[in-house]
Amino acid sequence: MTELTPAQRRDLRARAHHLNPVVTIAGNGLTPAVLAEIERALQAHELIKVKVQGTEREQRDALMQALCASLEAQAVQHIGSILVVWRERREQDRPAAAPEKKPARAATAKSAAAFAAAARRAALAKASAETRRSPARAPAARGRTTGARGR
Repeated sequence: MTELTPAQRRDLRARAHHLNPVVTIAGNGLTPAVLAEIERALQAHELIKVKVQGTEREQRDALMQALCASLEAQAVQHIGSILVVWRERREQDRPAAAPEKKPARAATAKSAAAFAAAARRAALAKASAETRRSPARAPAARGRTTGARGR
């Protein structure tokens, strides 16, 4: 994998600023389970933060290099106990002819449900408009009766 340019590194640091660490490396170090979890996180997010607990700066530097070498990732930043790592998302090896097909009936049911919901909304809007018109006519009728009492 090629090295990141300073501009790319700056952009990735800015994007990582608001992120929370998704993996914590503690006393057991870089175990296969931790590597697998970091692999999943990199595949899902591309840019992640890793928190390292209980190690000195030199150990964290070595940990960052080992992590990047084993996962083919790039080190973006190392501040205190937080490591920022980036790797471009890998394409999944899935056969093109095997995507899951949804039954046509389920799609029709969704369309029918959407159509029914739209019809209900239209009916409610029409009823609401009619009720708004009715009270406007009612005060005029009351006004006439009031005028009749005044005579």
